[in-house]
Amino acid sequence: MTKDATTKTDADSPMHATKQRLIGAGLQMLLKHGYNDMGIQALLAATGTPKGSFYHHFRDKEDFALQVLDSYMAAVHDGLDACLQDASRPPLARVRDFFETTQRSYREEGYMGCLIGGLGQELSGISEVFRAKIAECFSAIAGRIAGCLEEARQRGDIPAGCNVRELADLLVDCWEGAALRSRLERKPDALNTMLDFYMGAVAGGGGVGQGTAPA
Repeated sequence: MTKDATTKTDADSPMHATKQRLIGAGLQMLLKHGYNDMGIQALLAATGTPKGSFYHHFRDKEDFALQVLDSYMAAVHDGLDACLQDASRPPLARVRDFFETTQRSYREEGYMGCLIGGLGQELSGISEVFRAKIAECFSAIAGRIAGCLEEARQRGDIPAGCNVRELADLLVDCWEGAALRSRLERKPDALNTMLDFYMGAVAGGGGVGQGTAPA
């Protein structure tokens, strides 16, 4: 590595740390206050960051929130990898483990719920940029879950006639509704009840997702 390259890397490292600090703090503020009530000045004060450093990394508040969503989704995919790729466990157990792990993270954060769902409720009706981004996030999560449900279908753990993508979309939709309820009540009951009901209905073939099976 040349001296110039080393110097550039050293100079960039503190800026990278600043960006990560802003994103980490911004995530908590967005969960707690939402997008409209999160002030950039409050974020800068909370992180001890000069305004110029913020605008070095982010064009504006919208760009910042979108990058926070990207960071949040990266963590979601890490969680999906850890749970859904564990081939030592049955597919439905892996799916359940992902949502139970998510529920534990909600508890640790004080039942602030899901950032994707929260921003979706707040912004999807007024911002096409956020509507498209949030729809993309939900679709990506459902797609990962559908892959695991397809394994379950092929094993005979769920009925052969199930449409696994519909099942996955329904699970994500139900989870988001239960996450909202858990935030209102500050307890996990709605999340646990929903997951028990869904898993029982799917494994028992209770009419959920009985569409056309994928080819």
